[in-house]
Amino acid sequence: MATKPRLFLFDAYALIYRAYYAFINRPMINSKGMNTSATYGFTSTLADILKKEKPDYAAVAFDPPTPTFRHNMFTDYKANRLSTPEEIKNAVPVIKQIIQAFHIPVVEIDNYEADDVIGTLAKRAEREGFITYMVTPDKDYMQLVSEQIFILKPSRSGIEYELIGIPEVNRFFGVDQPQQVIDVLALWGDATDNIPGAPGIGEKTAKELIARYQSLENLLEHLHELKGRQKESLSVNRQQVMLSRNLARINTEVPVNISFGEFKIRPWDEKLLAEIFRNLEFRSLSNRLLKDDETSPVQGTLFDKPQEMNTKVDTKLSSISSISHQYHVVQHDSQLDELIENLLEKREFCFDTETTGLNTRSAELVGISFSYGAHEAYYIPVPSQFEQAMTLLNKLRPVFENPAIKKVGQNLKFDIQMLLNYQVFVKGELFDTMIAHYLIQPDFRHNLDYLSEIYLNYRMVPIEDLIGKKGDLQRNMRDVEIQLIKEYACEDADISWQLYQILSRELQERGLVPLAQTIEMPLVRVLAEIEYAGFRIDREVLKKYAETLRTDLQSIENEIYLMSELKFNINSPKQLGEVLFEKMKIADGTQKTKTKQYSTGEEVLLKLADKHPIVNRILDYRATQKLLSTYVDALPELIDRKTGRIHTSFDQAWVSTGRLSSRNPNLQNIPIRDERGREIRKAFVSGDEDHLLLSADYSQIELRIMAHLSQDPNMIEAFVKNADIHVSTAAKIYKIGEDEVTAAMRSQAKTANFGIIYGISSFGLSQRLSISRSDASALIQGYFESFPLVKAYMDNAIRIAKEKGYVETIMGRRRFLPDIHSANAVVRGVAERNAINAPIQGSAADIIKLAMVNIQEKLGRFKTRMILQVHDELIFDVWTAELEQVKALVKAEMEHVMKLRVPLTVEIGTGRNWLEAH
Repeated sequence: MATKPRLFLFDAYALIYRAYYAFINRPMINSKGMNTSATYGFTSTLADILKKEKPDYAAVAFDPPTPTFRHNMFTDYKANRLSTPEEIKNAVPVIKQIIQAFHIPVVEIDNYEADDVIGTLAKRAEREGFITYMVTPDKDYMQLVSEQIFILKPSRSGIEYELIGIPEVNRFFGVDQPQQVIDVLALWGDATDNIPGAPGIGEKTAKELIARYQSLENLLEHLHELKGRQKESLSVNRQQVMLSRNLARINTEVPVNISFGEFKIRPWDEKLLAEIFRNLEFRSLSNRLLKDDETSPVQGTLFDKPQEMNTKVDTKLSSISSISHQYHVVQHDSQLDELIENLLEKREFCFDTETTGLNTRSAELVGISFSYGAHEAYYIPVPSQFEQAMTLLNKLRPVFENPAIKKVGQNLKFDIQMLLNYQVFVKGELFDTMIAHYLIQPDFRHNLDYLSEIYLNYRMVPIEDLIGKKGDLQRNMRDVEIQLIKEYACEDADISWQLYQILSRELQERGLVPLAQTIEMPLVRVLAEIEYAGFRIDREVLKKYAETLRTDLQSIENEIYLMSELKFNINSPKQLGEVLFEKMKIADGTQKTKTKQYSTGEEVLLKLADKHPIVNRILDYRATQKLLSTYVDALPELIDRKTGRIHTSFDQAWVSTGRLSSRNPNLQNIPIRDERGREIRKAFVSGDEDHLLLSADYSQIELRIMAHLSQDPNMIEAFVKNADIHVSTAAKIYKIGEDEVTAAMRSQAKTANFGIIYGISSFGLSQRLSISRSDASALIQGYFESFPLVKAYMDNAIRIAKEKGYVETIMGRRRFLPDIHSANAVVRGVAERNAINAPIQGSAADIIKLAMVNIQEKLGRFKTRMILQVHDELIFDVWTAELEQVKALVKAEMEHVMKLRVPLTVEIGTGRNWLEAH
């Protein structure tokens, strides 16, 4: 018996929009600065279905660029929709080119939307004996579903699909027949398309009414049975509901003068696809689609059993090894000796550690894997008994500590720290695949699973398959049988080695090798050692300060009760709102939350600060409470029992500007601006009585970088003369002598100086200085008249961003700005401010990172240790006998790390605790 031909109809814009918004938080940006999210997502969906399902016929339907018959029917149709994002407008021509290369017809009919075209073709195909799959996420298509017409709804990733037939439509809409969907939509309306529906009748009620009355006509005939708002809404809006039905109904009589013969699948133009994918930098798609793949599923695998549509791909060990490989367990001395001999002969190798946990302070080594060739790796189990483990690691020591051998890995900081626990020091040049990808695509994810799928089209073994989900405390890698852990561990090393070959070429192509080799790769070891060293905490200082803060809290609380003449729960937004806006009436309190409560957030209260003294006391109460809970009470719990120190973790591949971030705990966030917050720093102390803390802080580094990048002679002159830049700025803006500048003028100039480099607007400056917008505009105008090349730099930075799609730091670090062409002025404004600031903030990050690398290299002969970086400040635990030498070393390295048009200056302070030193 012959099978029915299968036709796949793709709803272009629905799939394009879905793909674009799937990547909205982490857009795909190629090296040319092009946002390829929509193109990649749409192409993945199209290609995946063509390759796996091998349809007999296919077509892609587009909406026309001009209004359709529905706009003639209802002038406000789709009036609420925002303008199409520029990235989608730019993507559509490329997507059409890709569709053409697949030899798939594009169908676009004036006056009709894509769903009308698809509806017409689907119903015609049904009459001619086809099985049709409408590929779309749009629920409106459910009205077309029949025994021979299905919806194929892709996930946001475009990888998994949901097959929707009559049973699924009936369950979703609560109807007996898919045709009744139109009546539900008529009542429900559609905010996206601005179909009005019946006011006050939402999704649930619309479904219930049609389920009960079976049709819209029957419902309207029985309005007398309804009550209250439902009856009133339908009575008043009868014509609007009928109009809504006409708008929601998909037209299946569109004049599509195309025969299905034109939809017949033909071989792809692989040469053209390869060229397009190369230009777009779609490596994984190219690998997946344009190479022979004997493992591709046979025709019909997705749809032969619709009930299995949502079953996840089985990725357990028994089924992942589709690629031939050789993974070895090294268990005997002779095997270990041979491997060590081979490793010592290599110029580079990749390694990875397996551990009992993710906390490097408490975890134990379970094993180490090595790879120096694609699809081949070696796994060495590490004994649980410490002495035996040390015996093994001492044998491996010459391998890790050979400075002539480059060490490759993914997230090498973790592996380096694990080996430090066994007093093994990883020496030699480093190449971290996570950091390499961060430099290439700073806004993307950088984990190994993701990189494997993107670059190698290979899905790795999930760790959950070995030890269960996160939080399972009964099992760790020590409990996994040797053959399973061998596959997992060797795969990590093998994949990292393969990625190294690809990413090292990409760094070269993008001119990022100097940034990688000089700063980011050496920094991995520096951060590992800083984290390992830790920062000593005095518990008693925190304990005493906690008592002080609790006393302060009680005092503030009593003042609030006295002012309000009422005792209430200050931490309850509901009660606080009622007290401020109903009882005390300090404002009208019109701003409310989604739960209809008064807004009492910090932003709201700051605007009311001058209305009544109670507002400032509430803000003070909250700030004190946060200090207590976030820092004073929390920090003692994070002190390592073995060392008496806190060991923060630095994220090197997180902030797109290049700055480091700190977590567990975030030591870069310890307060410094307010008096209460500064007291916390007294608990951060030197290692012992023979040590002092040394703080080295760059002075106004971002303003100095602005002077360097803009080449403004007035700004350069101020820094070269070592003048007070804020006084100099005020003198120029107000056209007075520096000796005439008042404290208030200096303060305004300081705000302008730092605001300008962040692209501040006149409105923003007026808010910050509490002055009128006209005064703020005049201040900014005066600033640009005083420093004309600063304005030129800002304009040029935006121009470069628009041309290239990215901006660069002094060292060539790129910040991609996909929104720089956005039609949305607010979104575009953010991108323009980033274009101005990213080279400045990123260059500051490059400078202090390079200083860290250089200083750490020279500290090797000292007992002093670098223990923290906080943006522009470095903290050292200095052995007092080395203090003067270390001071000179740190100051010299930081001030001469990079030659700029203005001098870099560093302020040095020392003390027993961090507050004293800073």
